Amino acid sequence: MQTLITPEKVLEEVRKATVETLRIKEDQIQLANSFVKDLGLESLDFLDINYRLEQAFGIKMARHFFLEHVEEMFGEGTAIDPRGKLTEKALKLLTIRYDPNNLPDLSKGLDMDEVPALITVQSMVDVVMDILETLPEKCPSCGASAWKTEDGTHIICGQCGADGVFTNGDELIKEWLNKVQADTKLFTA
Repeated sequence: MQTLITPEKVLEEVRKATVETLRIKEDQIQLANSFVKDLGLESLDFLDINYRLEQAFGIKMARHFFLEHVEEMFGEGTAIDPRGKLTEKALKLLTIRYDPNNLPDLSKGLDMDEVPALITVQSMVDVVMDILETLPEKCPSCGASAWKTEDGTHIICGQCGADGVFTNGDELIKEWLNKVQADTKLFTA
């Protein structure tokens, strides 16, 4: 478990990226804010914020929402029905993945187009932290256990100077889905 970058630092960077993208005041950004409903984010704005966070931390955010990975891994219609509504399995996944208290609009028959409105500042912080937690114990370049950060956002090896290595967001989602499947058998017929 990496301890070099704290959730507070990630929140600071999420706020900074949001301010730069949406041109709003930082004090408007609270942990429980929905990026879409409360802050007015549009789909291209998500890409901009993700890019800014990737640059800040030297990570790769997911390019696809995890429900799209469900469809890819377990078959079309597993998460999204033909009418574009979330399936029972998708709703179960959302409650496993996110704190249900942070998902007040989660209900049966939720339209897929409404899902981005569920993404909050807190969930964005959690995603970045999940990626940062994949930092290996030892540097793959030199084998040292000497990770450090000099600027508070980029992790490097204190021995050889190599950049920290992290699992990318899409691979992390796939690993999580495989674990959920193994633990719950949710996608077994």
